[in-house]
Amino acid sequence: MTGRPSPSDYETDPARFRANVAAVERYSLVGDVHADVAERLRREGPGPVLDLGCGEGRLVEPLHDRGMAVIALDRALGMLAAVPAPRVQADAGCVPFPDGCFGGVAALYMLYHLPDPGRAIAESWRVLRPGGLFAACAPSRYNDPELAEVIPPSPGTFDAENGPDLVRRRFTAVEVERWDAPLTHLPDRDALTLYLRGRGCSAVEIDRAAASVRLPLTLTKRGALIYGRKGC
Repeated sequence: MTGRPSPSDYETDPARFRANVAAVERYSLVGDVHADVAERLRREGPGPVLDLGCGEGRLVEPLHDRGMAVIALDRALGMLAAVPAPRVQADAGCVPFPDGCFGGVAALYMLYHLPDPGRAIAESWRVLRPGGLFAACAPSRYNDPELAEVIPPSPGTFDAENGPDLVRRRFTAVEVERWDAPLTHLPDRDALTLYLRGRGCSAVEIDRAAASVRLPLTLTKRGALIYGRKGC
């Protein structure tokens, strides 16, 4: 497997996860993919939907708003505590559901935490009904080029570069929606601090960045949203 998994510190440092969510909510110029994915899953027809690696439920809410049945799954109990039932603590590589019981599976911003994301993709394929839709997304390894000296480019186990091919190993009719545009604006040091905290930078790294980065700063966001269809 190419690249290294991103650290999964949601149990030991939940504040980092919440800083990342807060930075997106405050400083993204266009929002995130969750509402778009929820709408696509709604158009696909009846669920239920499995939200794999649900975190604190950023996809669950827009799915519920659209009248979709959803089951949230995560390994981190601390994350699941914030998600409405039904919810399941489990590993994405060993999903505790029978074959063909979901109309959709979403794995948003989570496969890069796994040393072998192919196992979770295979499990997603298994629990989908024929014709069901799989959705995954991840940033590019070349995301945030303006901060390359702070956060150097690094291949992950699942990113915008290798993710489509990993999905194609299991799914047919794969669609890839890429983004590469100035989509996040950091107006001041507080914004930069929150953003880098969410990206896992230490206090020393944040102070170093604050001394060298010219603000305000608009970041080029790069990544991909990947859909795959389970063949009939």
